[in-house]
Amino acid sequence: MQLRRLGASGLMVTPVCLGTMTFGSPVPETESISLIHAAQDLGINFIDTANVYEGYKRFLGSPGGVAEAIVGKAIQGRRDRWVVATKVGAPVGPGPQDRGLSPTHILREVDRSLKRLQTDYIDLYIIHWPDRQVPPETTLAAIDQCVRQGKVRSFGASNHSAWQMCEFRWLADRTCGPRVVTSQVPFSLLRREFEPDLAFCEKYGIGVTPYQALQSGLLTGKYRPGEPLPPDSRAAEKPDWIWKVDEPLLKRLEALRHLADELGTSLTRYALAWTLTRPGIVSNIVGVKRLEQLREAVEAAALQIPPEHFPRIDAICPPPWKQPDPLRG
Repeated sequence: MQLRRLGASGLMVTPVCLGTMTFGSPVPETESISLIHAAQDLGINFIDTANVYEGYKRFLGSPGGVAEAIVGKAIQGRRDRWVVATKVGAPVGPGPQDRGLSPTHILREVDRSLKRLQTDYIDLYIIHWPDRQVPPETTLAAIDQCVRQGKVRSFGASNHSAWQMCEFRWLADRTCGPRVVTSQVPFSLLRREFEPDLAFCEKYGIGVTPYQALQSGLLTGKYRPGEPLPPDSRAAEKPDWIWKVDEPLLKRLEALRHLADELGTSLTRYALAWTLTRPGIVSNIVGVKRLEQLREAVEAAALQIPPEHFPRIDAICPPPWKQPDPLRG
């Protein structure tokens, strides 16, 4: 795989990033560690986790930490081979300081993440969700403290819009604080609402690392009209973590599958390859349960989608509204 520049971080990463949200459940610890080692053997150098990830057992306010602890065990003795990203901000308990982007929460949680990851630095520390109760300059000051202490190398944002990242960038310029260098948003053939933000990210050195590039497994080809839900699918195992599988959705999936068939490839490879063609996108965060899924994600990075497919894709999965240009056309 050809390495890509991760925004303005100076880091070079693979176009496949191993996601860990299902580590612990349904993927047990031993199998999770094996997948991390297999990913490295396949050439992947980028892994994404969060202080709240604990698989399907997760509920709002549960303590999390499971996935980070698994990653920490797996990368021992090979830490320098990995670009490790983790997140902060989502609830990890019932108390008022157990969530959000205040200095109290961030400075406490960064130390907990470091301990679980068994490392003394985090390559990419990501604020998980916007916090409307905390001024961005307060959050940026806490991140700056983490960077100055050597605990964090680079800073990213997840689920933030372009205007929110622009505000962080403006504050960083005013205060000589760390600049946001990555954006992590839900993005796939079926979910394109963040597409207008991609050009902004590309212009200002913010590398985009989308999650749900396979839309919780909908874009893997396993869902077919007239067939029951596969027993090992997200829809069967954790239905509240996936869209409703109805007839209009199945028709769109079939139309996309036919496009993939024209190239002699799977819908999984096709969907992941398409995402990597979008401006600013650096690496797909892909969660897997089996080694063959990991291999397929790696193969997708080499797939070329012909230009004539793009308007046909747009007809099946329309892009969001784009401001017209009456002056230039």
